[in-house]
Amino acid sequence: ASAYNSLGRHEQSMRVRQDLYSKCLSLYGEEHAHTLGEANNLVSSLGSLKRYREARSILRKTMPVARRVLGDDSKTTLGMRKMYAQTLY
Repeated sequence: ASAYNSLGRHEQSMRVRQDLYSKCLSLYGEEHAHTLGEANNLVSSLGSLKRYREARSILRKTMPVARRVLGDDSKTTLGMRKMYAQTLY
């Protein structure tokens, strides 16, 4: 996904990240650190594509879980909060 993103192939990057997020949800559940990290990566890809509504929808579901599971000061939680703010503008 990162390679696609570096090449400017944001749509392909988003599809890979969407697939990874779905697989993490199936394997680990929504409260696992890997799943939350992949959610954050997917949101980042959606932001690159200016698909802010979709990004906000995912963040509304995952931010409370990240805060509860990882804590307010975790890198993933803070990244999600930053991305949410960016989707508002």
